[in-house]
Amino acid sequence: MPDDSAQLRFKRVLLKVSGEALMGEGAYGIDPVTANRIANEIKSVTDLGAEVCLVIGGGNIFRGISGAAAGLERGTADYMGMLATVMNALAMQGALEDIGVPTRVQSAIPMSTICEPFIRRRAIRHMEKGRVVIFAAGTGNPYFTTDTAAALRATEMNCDAIFKGTQVDGVYSADPHKVADAERYDTLTYMDVLSRDLRVMDASAISLARENNIPILVFSIHNPNAFAAVVRGEGTFTIISGES
Repeated sequence: MPDDSAQLRFKRVLLKVSGEALMGEGAYGIDPVTANRIANEIKSVTDLGAEVCLVIGGGNIFRGISGAAAGLERGTADYMGMLATVMNALAMQGALEDIGVPTRVQSAIPMSTICEPFIRRRAIRHMEKGRVVIFAAGTGNPYFTTDTAAALRATEMNCDAIFKGTQVDGVYSADPHKVADAERYDTLTYMDVLSRDLRVMDASAISLARENNIPILVFSIHNPNAFAAVVRGEGTFTIISGES
């Protein structure tokens, strides 16, 4: 692995992407072309010498809160959503290993036939050896989102930052696809996000990042080479931290 780590602003990072990011142009499920493109974005970062772990949502397959709204018991619906994240994690593992990136999936719900259980020290060791680790099944508990799982795992892994790959290139005052004059922010504090209800991540995830002083960088997962650029501290992104 080339040692370009001297140019990295962040050495160990957690990438959070939504399940919807894997859909591509489709309305449901996993688009292999999109999964491969995201896998190449991740490879470009590991090639720089950074250690990478991932949390992927499950909304492209099943979203627990939507299932609860449709009449399912909330705990059951959330467990179904966790299983959807495992399916996404396995798909991303396959896409990464197809391009030569060694990858491990660790699930918060043990299912030893298909992946490892979540073991913190083992996950850190995988990353130290240059493997990508994908954390599946959220926190393993209902009523917690994958955003909260991302903040929790980033804290446990001693990550330098959380990278939130979204549909737009940062945080806006409103949805820029719907509001033409929405204001884009370059920097925000954790309290700005909470007080303005900006919905970058849910409140518990923001609070956990704030308590552990882990910056959150929001960028577009759809811009080519954006992930590597942001890891180097370049490109277009919004950074959320304790400093204004």
